[in-house]
Amino acid sequence: MFDNTAAKKTPQFSLSNSNKRIWIKHPLACFTGNDSDARGGIVIQGSLIKEVLSLGKSPLEPVDEVFDARELVALPGLVNTHHHFYQTLTRAWAPVVNMPLFPWLKTLYPVWAKLTPEALSLATQVAMAELLLSGCTTAADHHYLFPTGMEDAIDVQVEVVRKLGMRAMLTRGSMSLGEDEGGLPPQHTVQNGDTILADSQRLIHQYHERGEGAQVQIALAPCSPFSVTREIMMDSAVLAKKEGVRLHTHLAETLDEENFCLKMFGLRTVDYLESVGWLNNRTWLAHGIHFNEEEIKRLGAAGTGICHCPVSNMRLASGICPTLELSQAGVTIGLGVDGSASNDASNMMYEARQALYLQRLKYGAEKITPELVLGWATKGSANLLGRSDIGEIAVNKQADIVFYKMDELRFSGSHDPISALLLCGAEKAEHVMIGGQWRVQEGKIVGLDIDSLIEKHKALAKALVAS
Repeated sequence: MFDNTAAKKTPQFSLSNSNKRIWIKHPLACFTGNDSDARGGIVIQGSLIKEVLSLGKSPLEPVDEVFDARELVALPGLVNTHHHFYQTLTRAWAPVVNMPLFPWLKTLYPVWAKLTPEALSLATQVAMAELLLSGCTTAADHHYLFPTGMEDAIDVQVEVVRKLGMRAMLTRGSMSLGEDEGGLPPQHTVQNGDTILADSQRLIHQYHERGEGAQVQIALAPCSPFSVTREIMMDSAVLAKKEGVRLHTHLAETLDEENFCLKMFGLRTVDYLESVGWLNNRTWLAHGIHFNEEEIKRLGAAGTGICHCPVSNMRLASGICPTLELSQAGVTIGLGVDGSASNDASNMMYEARQALYLQRLKYGAEKITPELVLGWATKGSANLLGRSDIGEIAVNKQADIVFYKMDELRFSGSHDPISALLLCGAEKAEHVMIGGQWRVQEGKIVGLDIDSLIEKHKALAKALVAS
């Protein structure tokens, strides 16, 4: 598959500063995320896309390497905009298999409170590796658990991101409203506002990268209306504006949450969001299911984005996100796999397929196309994270490109390669490039011992629920 005119080199775990020119030649099909014709291929130089070639065209300048893509379908790197990496340790746990959100959370909180730095590191590696193998190149994680001993949780995750060579928006989550004050989390899992804000500012100053090509970014993410105080929501909004970072939280996921907001604050969810200074274009929300018509218009007018999490919403029977009404109102839609305790997988292609089918149940087959959903998973998701340098295949965008092979039995007899990715159920990428560097080659993550990772992760997962 790799027809190199220059000697092969082992990819390094850093975003590319090389000026080597690579011609991704004649893909079987290419979804660019825009109107460009890429049937002639894509030219990469360093970390950037330098040319998008229509059928019959060749590169304008000599190339150092040719990548034969005749048997491959190319997409922009998928962007996951909501996850809880640590939850890979509690997948398919019997006590919560048949529970809706609130009892599911209350049963799992005491287990998650026993998280350790080693467990988080392994859980993050598993989540990100699974995402990467599915074709995801950028992931947002919402980490809100900081029990004693876990004060450096985000630092642990930064190390994993850099090891795997992915891009990540690591959100400094928080819980400050415990059971004693009427919230859902156990009291020993919450932090006070001063601690949350001080660590949030530290993380922004230490890790947040700005501008095109950023690998690690930080956002502020108080967990949910039922687990944080109004004060930390307001203070986080002020800090985010001051530091120029984004805001993220769960909102309007279930009717239980809506009832909680009415009882606790005397407000519906969007009114609550506005009251704490979050109804703006700095904010993206996970789930966004239970909105009325007027609330949808307000979200669109404010430029607030929504991450659709179809599998989790089905698993917990939470409802169906009104994506088309939101889009028509001006709301940006992206996709997220949500935590692996309510999805039980970290696979963006699987998520996109489920989004296609769930949304067709709501709106019909004609309105929900594979191209629309792939747009949510790429450019839409990138926009949710405030990024215009990723999410599409276009000149001067980051060279984050994923490739799928169509030689499995599931694809035999398929005719439209782009549609087949979702309709026939592609689950694993053959090759993944991030910033011009190969992170997955022939279905394997470069430099990662998957077997050893699984063994260690399984042992800690077993210990976590048994202790």
